[in-house]
Amino acid sequence: MRPVRSSVLCRLLPAPFSLALRSLVLVLLCITPRCQAVQAENVTVMEGGTAQISCRLQNYDGSIVVIQNPRRQTLFFNGTRALKDDRFQMVLFTPRLVRITLTNVSVMDEGGYFCQLYTDATHHQVATLSVLVPPETPTVEVKQEAVEGGEVELTCVSPRSKPAATLRWMRNGREIPGVVSQQENAKTFSVSSTIQIPVERKDNGAALSCEAFHPALGGQKRLRHYRLDVYFAPTVRIVPPSGILREGDSLSLTCSVTGNPLPRNIQWSKINDTLPERAEISGPTFQISRLSQSHNGTYLCQAQNDYGRAADHYTLLVYDPGAVVETHSAVPFAVIGGVLALLVFTVICVLIVTIWCSVRQKGSYRTREPILAWY
Repeated sequence: MRPVRSSVLCRLLPAPFSLALRSLVLVLLCITPRCQAVQAENVTVMEGGTAQISCRLQNYDGSIVVIQNPRRQTLFFNGTRALKDDRFQMVLFTPRLVRITLTNVSVMDEGGYFCQLYTDATHHQVATLSVLVPPETPTVEVKQEAVEGGEVELTCVSPRSKPAATLRWMRNGREIPGVVSQQENAKTFSVSSTIQIPVERKDNGAALSCEAFHPALGGQKRLRHYRLDVYFAPTVRIVPPSGILREGDSLSLTCSVTGNPLPRNIQWSKINDTLPERAEISGPTFQISRLSQSHNGTYLCQAQNDYGRAADHYTLLVYDPGAVVETHSAVPFAVIGGVLALLVFTVICVLIVTIWCSVRQKGSYRTREPILAWY
């Protein structure tokens, strides 16, 4: 019966068999000192890193050892360089272990590297090189401006990773579900996640973040922060002075304006009239010194941006100190006059009632006298 080659049996073993089990099979088969075998180990490395490709020999007797790349180009022949690529270096050649290194690994280096042992029967094993490409910090793309009352569309993009990165949108500690898409390009993947959210002016400045997860990051994440920039029309409010303004006082008004973008120009005007000569305007502040009644009227503050216009008004009423004093001095006399009139009216009413009762009583006596005479 013809003996079965160990290399043939190893190729017949199912792929899920572990390296240790395959090694055990080879040991059991190689029961004679002359039986030789080769084993290879799979390697996973980060892009740009250094990969170590090892071929383990068993019962090596000086036979030819060849290492080939995934394109079946010979890299080393018995320890001698065969391919002019300085990234490959032979670092170890012993009867038990042959090891080469590959520096500055790229995804194009991925694939199966062949460890071949030429004896009476050729033995070979494949070491699979896998390259991980971690994602860079993702970027955020805005399709259109966020305007109050509308929706904003945000896209988080991780342009290159392997395997494909996992993206997640977060706001206030809660995930915002997004529409995920990915595209393969030269063994790497471009991934994006798009969300659409309604916005109001209260959302201006709200913090969002896009997180990228990947096996090569070791449980960490790449994070991109983003703040919503919501555009809205301005609001205007005039802050009025406190107390009564009299002639000779000074007026100072402040126009409080909000909006995004914030209006750069604030306009002051007087309704149906021109501004007083002594009026001084400095941005949102409006001042008039030495007030007089000629300054009375309604003053207007207006502001405008690309998304709307707003205005507020203030009505100025300047009092004459002399008129105020006369008015206050006339009040007691008016009160006294009213009280006297009420007293006179009360006396007249009492007299009328008294006279009426007296007349009625006399009429009753005259009616009784004829009746007594008849009896």
